[in-house]
Amino acid sequence: MYLNTLSHIIKALAMWQDPQAAVSLILQDVKTALEVKGSSLLMVKEKTGELEVIMSQGLSDSYLHKGPVSASRLSAAGTPDSPVLIQDAANDPRAQYPEAAMQEGIASILSIPIIVRKITIGALRIYTAQPWTPTDDDLNFTQAAAQLAGMALEMSRLNSTPDKPPRQATAAKSQTWEIYPANNEG
Repeated sequence: MYLNTLSHIIKALAMWQDPQAAVSLILQDVKTALEVKGSSLLMVKEKTGELEVIMSQGLSDSYLHKGPVSASRLSAAGTPDSPVLIQDAANDPRAQYPEAAMQEGIASILSIPIIVRKITIGALRIYTAQPWTPTDDDLNFTQAAAQLAGMALEMSRLNSTPDKPPRQATAAKSQTWEIYPANNEG
């Protein structure tokens, strides 16, 4: 099933000119394939070091706006490119908002770093309603999906010009794209 989902995402990336739509499809396909409560894409805000929700599937507005999320939690596993699993979001000290997770009905959170050109620019997060231990296949799938999301974001950045900034999920997300400004160095 994961191979079919990745194939669907790759075809969409190849055909769509709208990276926002591609990222939305990635979030929906990941949520469906893993049969989880929700998924989200967060981007690092360079000026504050916080993660900003760009898009989500299956999560309430109140949960999404619970407060600032520290980007330092992306490397809680020891290396910046390692997935971070919080199996018990209500009691794990690494969970920044355990009360909000409980109110949302979230048991586990898996955070997969999105890396572009060796820079962690954000995270793909998976939220489950039941305690979850992802399999190796789950981890490989979510890491591939995170990198595909990174490719979509990079395509958006490369296709932008000073007079036409990258498309974003909402107009309020202006600081998010500052983490790696467009240049012609490849």
